[in-house]
Amino acid sequence: MIDMKGKVAVILGVANKRSIAYAIAEKLAAAGSTLVLCYQSERLRAESEELLESLGQTGTGKAIQLDVSRDEEIDAAFAQIAAAFPVIHTLVHAVAFAPADAIKNDFLLTKRDDFRIAHDVSVYSLIAVARAAAPLMTEGGSVITLTYYGSTKTFPNYNVMGVAKAALEATVRYLAASLGSKNIRVNAISAGPIKTLAARGIGDFTQILDAVTQRAPLHRNVEQVEIGNTALFLASDLASGITGEVTYVDCGFNVTGI
Repeated sequence: MIDMKGKVAVILGVANKRSIAYAIAEKLAAAGSTLVLCYQSERLRAESEELLESLGQTGTGKAIQLDVSRDEEIDAAFAQIAAAFPVIHTLVHAVAFAPADAIKNDFLLTKRDDFRIAHDVSVYSLIAVARAAAPLMTEGGSVITLTYYGSTKTFPNYNVMGVAKAALEATVRYLAASLGSKNIRVNAISAGPIKTLAARGIGDFTQILDAVTQRAPLHRNVEQVEIGNTALFLASDLASGITGEVTYVDCGFNVTGI
């Protein structure tokens, strides 16, 4: 049993109970972590507080507004976090976005501004929040982000997000090199396709799920709880020698050819 009592985890991207970030939050909370859930805007505040309550964090954890596209909000959020928790141990970055047209249209038609937005929100935000979190990780710690196999192989209707995920994985490696001297580890989990609300924006998503079931060595799709288990491991001391890595949790789909 992994014990995270006395540890503080800051989690970005817990949109609802079906999100991968929520599954990670559940596992960290069950292991004893105190949680800080960051929500994008004021309209999501009540829902985030309800999610915090559902995780058994009322009175211990906090919900804080943080729009990763705004540097002033990142600074303000981590100032609030520092006031409540002088030391944090885990940072989970489960944030990604690209305009709908940049995902559903032919990749050749990607607009400059859509490309910029996808990389700003999905990639640069990891650098920005890691920079803000690092001074609070005085006991070392773990930074975890989420990626997808579309970073290395083309998938229908993934398009610019696949390019952003490739940049995200490179960012993981460079951040690992940058933060290693502070004993801060940086890793990515490459989750297989999961039926989340975010996944609804990907056309023909059911075809991808079916392909995994047919071709993956385990002949099934991965479940949220399995991503949560992997994140808990990477956040714990059991993974103390692992950094700069992309860990596939996709029932083995990535090792297959045809």
